Amino acid sequence: MTEKYDYLIVGAGLFGSVFAHEAKKKGKRCLVIDKRNHLGGNIYCEEENGIRVHKYGAHIFHTDNKEAWDYVNSFVEFNRFTNSPLANYKGKLYNLPFNMNTFYQLWGVKTPEEAKRKIIEQRAEFANIHEPKNLEEQALKLCGLDIYKCLIKGYTEKQWGRAATDLPPFIIKRVPFRYTFDNNYFNDAYQGIPKGGYNILIEKLLEGVEVRLEVDYFVNRNYWDAIADKILFTGCID
Repeated sequence: MTEKYDYLIVGAGLFGSVFAHEAKKKGKRCLVIDKRNHLGGNIYCEEENGIRVHKYGAHIFHTDNKEAWDYVNSFVEFNRFTNSPLANYKGKLYNLPFNMNTFYQLWGVKTPEEAKRKIIEQRAEFANIHEPKNLEEQALKLCGLDIYKCLIKGYTEKQWGRAATDLPPFIIKRVPFRYTFDNNYFNDAYQGIPKGGYNILIEKLLEGVEVRLEVDYFVNRNYWDAIADKILFTGCID
């Protein structure tokens, strides 16, 4: 006779793991399945030459919600990492997101008033663009030539694998400017990365929860649907 679960959770990422943990605390029987051969979904970490690598791209936990911050820190201590990226354009470094440090690096301006005047001046050159036809025109209309040329064009074309003139304008709906000397990428009060990596967080969340890896929900969906009262699907929908 097939075992019956209260919840089948498809996907062993952060959301699925938190749900399973909280449901188990309330006495629910949970089964977590994942088509990958590891826990953690996209926040899974690997060790390479003694370096902890985020296999699916960098993930920085950030929130303004103190309850959420205290919750994750109850499983693993987070470091005080602050995301403050740098862009390298022709050997010169620029702070991101665009802030007073960036504007000083570009134009030598030292006050918000000077920076605002410079941006207005740069945008004025493209005031004749009323209905941008592509991303390049949209970006020039929003921020002017210098910021577009140094900090948007190359990154965007590398990201999409296409010329900015071939990309639709809606991709850049706005360009945020910060008129402070603050290089913090996020505005959230709390941010960091778990000491020891995200794997520790996921493993602690799933302690005592039944997990089956390398199981593709869609291969035998009728079977999986039948063994649980409710399904929580956290995977890609397309």
